[in-house]
Amino acid sequence: MTVRNLTAALFAVSALTAPAFAQDVTLNIESWRNDDLPIWQEKIIPAFEAANPGIKLNFAPSAPAEYNAVLNSKLEGGSAGDIITCRPFDASLQLFEKGQLADLTDLSGMANFSDVAKSGWSTDDGAKTFCVPMASVIHGFIYNKTAFEELGLTPPKTEAEFYAALDKIKEGGNYIPMAMGTADQWEAATMGYQNIGPNYWQGEEGRKALIAGTAKLTDPQFVAPLEQLAKWKPYLGDGFEAQTYPDSQNLFTLGRAAVYPAGSWEIGPFTPQIGGAFEMGAFPPPVAKEGDKCYISDHTDIGIGMNAATKNPEQVKVFLDWVASPEFATLYANALPGFFPLSNGEITLENPLAQEFIGWRKDCASTIRSSYQILSRGTPNLENEMWTVSAAVVNGTLSPADGAKQLQDGLDSWYKPAN
Repeated sequence: MTVRNLTAALFAVSALTAPAFAQDVTLNIESWRNDDLPIWQEKIIPAFEAANPGIKLNFAPSAPAEYNAVLNSKLEGGSAGDIITCRPFDASLQLFEKGQLADLTDLSGMANFSDVAKSGWSTDDGAKTFCVPMASVIHGFIYNKTAFEELGLTPPKTEAEFYAALDKIKEGGNYIPMAMGTADQWEAATMGYQNIGPNYWQGEEGRKALIAGTAKLTDPQFVAPLEQLAKWKPYLGDGFEAQTYPDSQNLFTLGRAAVYPAGSWEIGPFTPQIGGAFEMGAFPPPVAKEGDKCYISDHTDIGIGMNAATKNPEQVKVFLDWVASPEFATLYANALPGFFPLSNGEITLENPLAQEFIGWRKDCASTIRSSYQILSRGTPNLENEMWTVSAAVVNGTLSPADGAKQLQDGLDSWYKPAN
């Protein structure tokens, strides 16, 4: 056999035995996170492609406000990318139910995630999962360490310690105790009610009881966080009722407020804005009394799945399994401080404030916001009602008991538990 024939024979054999994706394949990724484009281009894509020769990635985001409409149009028209970035809960569930997102329940990487982590991208009964969880945001309180040091304060662990610290800050007169307004309403619900609430309704236990109909929003454990919000008014500074979300951010980053009820997504923008003016710290929602088990809102924020119509399912699965890996978790979490991996593997974050937030998972049980799964499908929408009620309770124009009744009455008007 000639050298030319031998070479041809070896090439033929290798073509038969090589994996289906030995030829370069480009996978297109749909997303709304256009602010993440540099991170994908500079870090995530090079890392994946180096480890997986033969598979190329093209990250092609749409504008966030247009994403759902653009994606639906592309899916209907057969032009959507191979990989779909998934918003949590109903928007993605509807795509799965229409057969547009593939079932990923048996993807090997799914073993790395808890049921709570998968809840944003699972069917109502939890039997099927259709997106790999990428990241969550965690709620708590960010504080000005300089202000605390000046006043001899330590991060509070209980309700009593929390109010004692706020009282001392108020008495000192140099700082607004807590930066939160009610003009935009959602802050009072998201950084207020959903932040502190899990400690009262015991996280997933209480959330699932609402869905099952075995608990009501008028029960003591759901009224209690509203009663706490009613106590916040004296600590929010003059004119907080007209204070917007950006106003609250500015009050804290300019060093005028000592405590900021927060979502961890603030870490990325706050860090450069504050610079070296002061150091930030964080503490989890205080428990009612010493010795109580703690819970944190560790809310599913972003996932990633497979277009059921992709022509490259095996290559997509290779990518999705990589997304489920500790390597991706470390890359993503350090590139986007405040967006935390949902996988079970332990990672270390370079940003010290982000590390504080994620460290709470060791001692506190994770849950998601109580209104997001199933309970906001009807009218009135429970999530939006929580905005209105929480803001009114903080303003003092609605009592906690009346607020809880408004929430439950609205839910009762359309929601009938399956059990």
